[in-house]
Amino acid sequence: MRAAGVPHDPPNRFEPLHYECTDAEGQPDEGRAGADRSKGLSDPERRVELLRDPSRTIVATNTSPDISFDASVNPYRGCEHACVYCYARPTHEYLGFSAGRDFETRILVKERAPELLRQKLSARSWRPQVLAFSGVTDCYQPAERKLEITRRCLQVLAEYRNPVTIVTKSRLVARDVDVLTELAEHQAVSVSLSVTTLDATLQHRMEPGASVPGKRLSAVEALASAGIPVGVMVAPVIPGLNDHEIPAILEAAASAGAGYASLVVLRLPEGLGAIFDDWLERHYPERRAKIMNRVKAMRGGRLYDARFKIRQRGTGFFADQVQSLFDLARRRAGLRSDGPILSTAGFRRPGTSDDQLGLFD
Repeated sequence: MRAAGVPHDPPNRFEPLHYECTDAEGQPDEGRAGADRSKGLSDPERRVELLRDPSRTIVATNTSPDISFDASVNPYRGCEHACVYCYARPTHEYLGFSAGRDFETRILVKERAPELLRQKLSARSWRPQVLAFSGVTDCYQPAERKLEITRRCLQVLAEYRNPVTIVTKSRLVARDVDVLTELAEHQAVSVSLSVTTLDATLQHRMEPGASVPGKRLSAVEALASAGIPVGVMVAPVIPGLNDHEIPAILEAAASAGAGYASLVVLRLPEGLGAIFDDWLERHYPERRAKIMNRVKAMRGGRLYDARFKIRQRGTGFFADQVQSLFDLARRRAGLRSDGPILSTAGFRRPGTSDDQLGLFD
């Protein structure tokens, strides 16, 4: 059972029908709806359902010019971390679920992910390249502690020496330091811990299912001590809420052993804007107007601008201000702007002629 990030389920934008609470005169019943939402917000019985995902492929590709990888692996769909701002929430609507509580309580599990990954890497058509874990979920969300699907996928990657880059909000990544070390020996891994805030109260409200900030920094320290390239992502930066923490986050990350840092500004695609606005009204009503106005100011007057190279950082005065603050704080902390360049030189297909040729390298 987990604390809820979003206390209700907004209508699925692909569904023609949805339920609304109304009074006897057919008007919206804010009293009932509010009571239901209030109950959901603190409901200790938020039970998570793990559902089998029958996917027959595991590697997804993209051609986005502003993303640093072309291929990714998502062992799960949906995420128990329940981050209220998660840009991936609307993807759950493609499955017939909602972007609200369904996203954080109905988790699809790709049980065959390690097997499918092995098949992909064994194929002659596979061209060794960096795989990103993950694009639309956190591969180290709570279910991973027991299921170990991500760990088994990493073991496959280590066997084939195929490079991988990982982004997570979980200290659980430090569990797999043994496998990550194997990959690091072939310059085939980098890990980024996403650190949004150092304020425990704010973190619990925004990311109720994720590791607390101190645990994420301890994971940075554990990975760095093992010689694994590790950095931090300040993501998302929310103007008027956590942007002032950028210098402190980067300083703490550098002290923990991080070598590089990046940032991503808040993204609110599809119906996520309404979800985030509702969350602000519940937790920070006195700041709601300021934050939402700044979000719009960074998006050309809208809640979201999906253009490539713009969606990650925004435009205008506040976007430039955030970037300048980040760049200055990063340099002062001694952090690089980019992670290591990963290598495919060590790639092999175990048990094949490719593997035997490796004996002469």
